[in-house]
Amino acid sequence: MKIALIGYGKMGKTIEQIAIQRGHQIVSIIDINNAEDIYSEAFKSADAAIEFTTPATAFNNYMKCFEVGVPVVSGTTGWLDRIGEIKEKCEKEGKTFFYASNFSIGVNIFFAMNKYLAKIMNNFPSYDVKMTEVHHIHKLDAPSGTAITLAEGILENIDRKDRWTLENAESVTDLPIHAIREGEVPGIHEITYESDVDTISIKHDAKSRAGFALGAVIAAEFTAGKKGFLGMNDLFKF
Repeated sequence: MKIALIGYGKMGKTIEQIAIQRGHQIVSIIDINNAEDIYSEAFKSADAAIEFTTPATAFNNYMKCFEVGVPVVSGTTGWLDRIGEIKEKCEKEGKTFFYASNFSIGVNIFFAMNKYLAKIMNNFPSYDVKMTEVHHIHKLDAPSGTAITLAEGILENIDRKDRWTLENAESVTDLPIHAIREGEVPGIHEITYESDVDTISIKHDAKSRAGFALGAVIAAEFTAGKKGFLGMNDLFKF
C-alpha cells in the first residue's frame, strides 16, 4: 500500500523502515519544513497517513488529512480533549481514523492484563494501587497516553477509585501516576498493588521504538477498505 508519514523524527524514521520491509511504498513525508505538502498530489495518493507529531499540531494534521481524503493512523497523545470532534467526523462524514495511545502489541496485551487484574483486585480493598511511567526526555505530555489508558482500565473496574492524578493522591479514591522523564527510555509502565502484607505488580518495559512502529504499520494495513473510528480493540478483537 501507499503510505504517507506525518512527522519524521525517530519514530517516523523507524516506521518508514518497517513499512518498506513489509513491502509498502512511502509516497510522502511531511515534517515541520514542508507542512503544506499535505495538499500535494503525492500525499493525496496515499492509502493511509501515519501521524506521530506533537499534541499542539496533531489535531490540525487530522483535519487536513480529512480534507484531502486520506485515512489517518495516529499515535500522538495529549490532544484527547478534542477526540469527540474526530469521532463525529468519522460518524457523520465517513472519515477513517485509527487511534491508539500505544501501538505495541505487547502493550495492548498489557492493557488486557491490567483490566483483568483490576477486576480481581476490586474484591480486595486492602490493596491500594498506584502507577509509575518512565519515558525519554523528549516526550512532551505527562502522564503518557499509555498511562492514561491503563488508568482508565483500572478506574472502570475498581469501585474504590474514581480518578487518576499526576504524582500525589489527594484522596484515598485517587489513583496516583508518577511520571519520570529521563534519558532515551522508550517507555516503562508499572502498576503496583500494595497491602500491609505484600505487593503485586505488573510491568511492561519497551526495549525500542520498533514495537510501536510495527503496530502502527499493521494498523495502517488494517484500515484498508474501512470507515469510522478504529482502535486496537478492533484490530486484536480484545
